[in-house]
Amino acid sequence: MRATTFGVLLCLAFAQTPAEAAGKQVRLAYVEWSDAVVATTILKQVLEEKGYEVKAIPLAAAAMWQAVATGDADASVAAWLPMTQAAYYEKLKNRLELIGPNVTGAKIGWVVPASSPLNSIEDLKTKSAEVDGKVIGIDPGAGVMKASEAAIKTYGLPVKLVDGSDATMTSALKDAVRQKKDIVVTGWTPHWMFARYELKYLADPKKVFGDDETVNTLARKGLKEDMPEVYGILKKFKLNIKDEEAMMAENEEKGAKPAETAAKWIKANRATVDGWLK
Repeated sequence: MRATTFGVLLCLAFAQTPAEAAGKQVRLAYVEWSDAVVATTILKQVLEEKGYEVKAIPLAAAAMWQAVATGDADASVAAWLPMTQAAYYEKLKNRLELIGPNVTGAKIGWVVPASSPLNSIEDLKTKSAEVDGKVIGIDPGAGVMKASEAAIKTYGLPVKLVDGSDATMTSALKDAVRQKKDIVVTGWTPHWMFARYELKYLADPKKVFGDDETVNTLARKGLKEDMPEVYGILKKFKLNIKDEEAMMAENEEKGAKPAETAAKWIKANRATVDGWLK
């Protein structure tokens, strides 16, 4: 897609209505990863309880950060740090506000079935044939893919990183588990696949994938002054990994609707939600 076309589409995505201009609309940017869908949908419904018109807009990771930095989006709850999206943060940190973690204990790395004889990334030096010499990845611009490319070089592995998407990666994993075959996929926590399958991360002794990550909330500059109530909710908004993974798995069921999953969680966790709204 040409840059000019992308710019036009981005402008249309963030075009304001009169209600928005009146300050009662909140624009949330997110990446269409299953964890970000869960978190953004819950936050959207919570803000709607307070009378806001909420527009949730899916974007690529780079565009998500850029939208918050330029003020085209008010906030995002899908920023992975300190490693996965570090490049975006370093480039834009002076143009937005990093509110802080909304999920802790997150992680990225390479994932295999729990029954796999592979236990460490280093094992692939001699056992790559057991997974057809492939690591099944997601979209090429993702942080876990950049880290995966670095891992292949750092460990000197005879494997190929296969581009794809979250959907193609999890489909390959599902097929491998069903056929009791070994496979290596790019993974991260929280992700619904950990609620669905018995899996494990390969050890990363050289720390190419870093330590634990956090999923963070970003806000545009000036949101605290323009929308103090929204800013206050964003500061208190937090989820735990177990809840997220359970909701993500539910959203993968046939006929599931993320909005209904979110509404059910809000009803079951009313005290937590009320704490965000105080």
